[in-house]
Amino acid sequence: MEGWQRAFVLHGRPYSETSLMLDLFTEGHGRVRILAKGARGRRSNLKGCLQPFTPLLVRWSGRGEVKTLRSAEPVSLALPLTGLMLYSGLYVNELVSRVLEHESNFSSLFFDYLNCIQALAAANGSPELALRQFELALLAHLGYGVDFLHCAGSGEPVADTMTYRYREERGFIASLVVDNSSFTGRDLKALASREFPDAITLRAAKRFTRIALKPYLGGKPLKSRELFRQFLVKKPPVADDETSQ
Repeated sequence: MEGWQRAFVLHGRPYSETSLMLDLFTEGHGRVRILAKGARGRRSNLKGCLQPFTPLLVRWSGRGEVKTLRSAEPVSLALPLTGLMLYSGLYVNELVSRVLEHESNFSSLFFDYLNCIQALAAANGSPELALRQFELALLAHLGYGVDFLHCAGSGEPVADTMTYRYREERGFIASLVVDNSSFTGRDLKALASREFPDAITLRAAKRFTRIALKPYLGGKPLKSRELFRQFLVKKPPVADDETSQ
């Protein structure tokens, strides 16, 4: 590959005695698997920078599925994620790793990812808004098309106080049934704008993104969710709208 690419490490694992196998999210090539030879060696200057949430410039070579890292430089220090925000960031990384196809160009999603990680690093309290906005951006980039603003049955604009039930591959249909697949018109308008003025609309967004992402994730559970649950066990109870993922 010619030139440098902006990138983030999504996941890394030891490979052989001194190397690392990395999954990177890159600006121009999407998700790329790269072998960083000697990166764990005592003399390697890459030890500190090939970590999640560190903005990188990278170059690699190779034509196969696994590329070879040629050089990497940190653009800045790692974005400071700790506690709840760290687990939320790990969730975002796992989501990208699981959902994006290998070497598919998602350059605009790269900046949605960057904005999400920056928002988590700057968040004071809940990660919910940053996570929901990224999930909706991810669904849009995957081509998941749904009309939030019109009833799929009548074609009429949604009304704030009316209840709509989500039907996969159809959209939202007016209904008197209230369950986990039901949303108010107000919820749907918040989803359309990706702006959530209160805890009620944020909870609705979380319910919708879980429904919509499920086909992409399949039946395999997310490891980051299990780590997050273990983290919560060690922490004092929090309100439902303050928990992420």
